[in-house]
Amino acid sequence: MIDRERFPVDPWRLVETRFDESDLGVTETNFAVGNGYLGMRADYPEGRHAHEYGTYINGFHETWPIRHAENAYGFAEVGQTIVNVPDAKIMRVYVDDEPMSIDIAEITEYERSLDFRDATQNRRIRWTTPSGKEVLLESRRMVSFEERHLAVLQMKVTVLNADAPVVVNCHIINRQDGEDVYGGRPAAAHAAGTAGVADPRKTEQISERVLIPQEHWQVGSQSTLSYRTASSGMTLAVVADHVVDTENEYESRGLIEPDIAKNVFRINAKAGVPITVTKYVSYHTSRGVPAAELIDRGRRTIDRALVSGIDEIIARQRSWLDAFWDRSDVKIEGHDDLQQATRWCLLQVAMASARADGWGVPAKGMTGSGYSGHYFWDTEIYVMPFLDYTSPWWARNALRARLAMLPAARRRAAQVNEAGALIPWRTINGEEASAYYAAGTAQYHINADVAYALVKYVRATGDEEFLANEGIDLLVETARLWQTLGFWRDESFHIHGVTGPDEYTTVVNDNLFTNAMARFNLRAAAYVVRELEHRDPARYRAMADRLSLEPDEAEHWAAAGHAMHIPFHEDSGIHPQDALFLEREIWDVENTPVSQRPLLLHFHPLVIYRFQVLKQADIVLAEFLLSGEFTQAEKLADFEYYDPLTTGDSTLSGVAQSVMAAEVGYQDLARDYFEHSLFVDLANLHKNSSDGVHIAAAGGAWMSLVCGFGGMRDAGGELSFDPRLPADWPELSFPLAWHGTTIDVSIRREEIEVSAREEGTGSGVPFAVRGARYEVAPGETVVIELADQGPVREGKPTLRRPVLDDGTRPNAIVPPWMEEL
Repeated sequence: MIDRERFPVDPWRLVETRFDESDLGVTETNFAVGNGYLGMRADYPEGRHAHEYGTYINGFHETWPIRHAENAYGFAEVGQTIVNVPDAKIMRVYVDDEPMSIDIAEITEYERSLDFRDATQNRRIRWTTPSGKEVLLESRRMVSFEERHLAVLQMKVTVLNADAPVVVNCHIINRQDGEDVYGGRPAAAHAAGTAGVADPRKTEQISERVLIPQEHWQVGSQSTLSYRTASSGMTLAVVADHVVDTENEYESRGLIEPDIAKNVFRINAKAGVPITVTKYVSYHTSRGVPAAELIDRGRRTIDRALVSGIDEIIARQRSWLDAFWDRSDVKIEGHDDLQQATRWCLLQVAMASARADGWGVPAKGMTGSGYSGHYFWDTEIYVMPFLDYTSPWWARNALRARLAMLPAARRRAAQVNEAGALIPWRTINGEEASAYYAAGTAQYHINADVAYALVKYVRATGDEEFLANEGIDLLVETARLWQTLGFWRDESFHIHGVTGPDEYTTVVNDNLFTNAMARFNLRAAAYVVRELEHRDPARYRAMADRLSLEPDEAEHWAAAGHAMHIPFHEDSGIHPQDALFLEREIWDVENTPVSQRPLLLHFHPLVIYRFQVLKQADIVLAEFLLSGEFTQAEKLADFEYYDPLTTGDSTLSGVAQSVMAAEVGYQDLARDYFEHSLFVDLANLHKNSSDGVHIAAAGGAWMSLVCGFGGMRDAGGELSFDPRLPADWPELSFPLAWHGTTIDVSIRREEIEVSAREEGTGSGVPFAVRGARYEVAPGETVVIELADQGPVREGKPTLRRPVLDDGTRPNAIVPPWMEEL
């Protein structure tokens, strides 16, 4: 899948050995750096020929009115789009007044890397100028995990074979509202404005000015720009200072304007004498604090960085990441290619979530503008499990971000005539931003996804205090919505007019995923409320007063959950995805030309909605998340029916398919799905990695490894393992944090070894392996023999045509493409 001459295998780095202009957008994404608050795409410091010059801050957005062609009551009214904040990455180099331009320069040595051990992007280039000068360029770029608002960039220039005048020109440019200093626009901006098929995965382009200048000034080599967004009213300040280290003579000049700052260093370079320019940059944002205050904060950040210096800052970054890898690293013995990609994925999750601190985790992290910087259910289902078991504080912060959005979610629920809260399908500020309700607002399952994530966090951590103090509000308000959205028919409870995870089937009745997850939500809310009333009456009364909880509400939730309708078709032995799913014609996915994929870009939604075809796993995902609520026979039958119908047009799909394929015995297929998820961005498998990393797929790679091949489950709050090690993997090992104790799990073909670390706040960890119960105490190791690695089924499931209640079978076809008509 990857050109290994250009991108060689290195277990601890992503390495590029040759410049190639054909995939700038992809490499800008894959070599990006960030910390969950601030992200910088890997466009080149020369500041030219980028796909998308991108610097993004989590939550920093502009709002704009959504103009519906035909409006209706309750449609989302205000869009939200992440803002491309002023670009401080530019450090242009001139030798003999000849600019270094990577696309036309004569390059005799090239290496760019992203080091997973300190999250630095490093580049080494040997450039021969037109006049024959040999120039060595070495650069570093880092966004600090420890100092949330700090980025450090460095350029080292050495003219190797002659004396020469050298200029290093450092810029900050407001690219959101202006063009490049050369008068051009990046490729992504051109693509977004071209005619053709609309791609809902890309960001919106705002034609009006977004960033309104506030203060700007220059003092010595320190530059400051500040802004307020025109509509959302958010504020931003960027402060940069520069340190020059060289034995050569040099002079500096500065220029400041509202949308650009320049610091130009002119050096009389001697042969072999290096010039190092280090640029310290601070970004601070707010929902409304005056820009002057943010400037003060930025200057304090820079002052601390100048005292520390780049070497100390990177050393602290290395120490921070040593701790991260110690509690997070998943090791695949004997497969360095998979190891490299796995560590890249895990680092991406850290760079998307570690310092989000009060904001959510965007679907693209801080690596691109795709999906407009919005938060989806991706966070709760695909990212938070990794955080729960490795960095639970980050998971707690993600939940608190959802809690902060409850007031807006309550307003949204009232707008659609429901009680409680309706968590938005896609958002930045808490308001619904999805303009297409059928695949947006109708995905009510996000309520249950957030409730599920809360319960899963508490299961893994034992953080009952958070649940009782804050988290219970989420459970209560989400349960209330199900109580009014659903209805009773005879003795069963139904939910109509919703869309499940599969966005190729919309606004249906009794979607199984939604019903099953809503049942979980209702039961969990009822249980937690009852337990709080029993264990802590005073805190229960405070909660009841805060949420105006009626005495019998929990009983109603429990009753609805108990009676929830779960569709099942007796004759075919499978769960229909919704009440009428099996009555549709079947889309023959296997025989659909690759040129017509993804379907959403080639077929009108109404064409897709008429067929049994899935954008992503729906029932299969439900049976993974709620593993204890379905039998092995049901899981196998459903997997074999739905797998051939699933296009995988969503990068979320392969994760669930990998985990469930492993569980039911399709082990080769499980590995195929895993590798697809693992390399979806590194190999640009969906052809849109230029818009940013697919963070859910990155987090899902951990789930495939730990829950799929490792067979880990936590159903009912009990940790268990049922391994499915691939045939050519000698060993798979990973750490897990459980109630304050970290255990190290190693799976080999004949045994599973579980060790508990002595450090931590927890005690012994009880767990089960294939039904047998064990416990490991801190400082001890337990080894359990394995008879096998589970069932093994060859090949992959084939398309089935079920017999319907009237005795007929649906047809399996490929809808005609317009060129064939």
